[in-house]
Amino acid sequence: MKLVRTVLLCLVLVVKLSYSQEEGEEVEVEAEAPEEHAEGPGGEADTPSVVVDERKPCAGWMGGVPGTPGHNGASGRDGRDGRDGTKGETGEPGAPGEKGDTGEPGLTGPEGPRGFPGTPGLKGDQGESALLYRSAFSVGLIDRTPMPNVPIKFNKIFYNGQRHYDDSTGKFRCSIPGVYYFTYHLTVYLKDVKVSLYKSDKTIMFTFDQFQENNIDQASGSIVLHLETGEEVWLQVYGEEAYAGIYADNINDSTFSGFLLYPDMKTVNGAR
Repeated sequence: MKLVRTVLLCLVLVVKLSYSQEEGEEVEVEAEAPEEHAEGPGGEADTPSVVVDERKPCAGWMGGVPGTPGHNGASGRDGRDGRDGTKGETGEPGAPGEKGDTGEPGLTGPEGPRGFPGTPGLKGDQGESALLYRSAFSVGLIDRTPMPNVPIKFNKIFYNGQRHYDDSTGKFRCSIPGVYYFTYHLTVYLKDVKVSLYKSDKTIMFTFDQFQENNIDQASGSIVLHLETGEEVWLQVYGEEAYAGIYADNINDSTFSGFLLYPDMKTVNGAR
């Protein structure tokens, strides 16, 4: 291909060179022709004039072979930033990151509203028998005029299941240490009544009722006591026989009762 290109360039040069030589000969012929004309009226010959086409100042120029391409120029300056493009579509969620450190506990919030009651729990195990801690009695009077300053013998038994009350002495004897409740209700007739409740030879409380003629009255009292094993509780007329107005018959009763409220914890723990 290079050889063909070289041959073609040589042919072009030969043609242009031949054309240039022909134009030069024509110009010389035109310049010599006016010298042969006759002289003019002044005995001088006319000077020939050469006409040059000003429109073709380079009429005799012959184009050369095209040059080799020049080197690449330096890079231009960076252009201005273009306008922001339209917002693209939302990408897919990325993979979850690693778990961060536990933060500090926040402040305690306000108390919320009360919730609904929960479902009932399972039934618990069967407890120990209450028979271990049972103690109670209830007795009444048969003799209508008890003796003063001695324990009143209530020998009408309503209940004495554990036999902690002794009807032969009129005293209740503690067998289970704990807290007990005692109460009495006495019918008053013919005389005034002044009765006292004793605990181990010590007067704990008094009850006094004044008899009203031709009338039957009532005197009563109740108390809660703590008893240790072996301590005794009873009632007796306090003072002279004039205060022995306690009465009982088939339609009027005078009663004395007591029962264990709850045993001491040491007793419960020891029984287990």
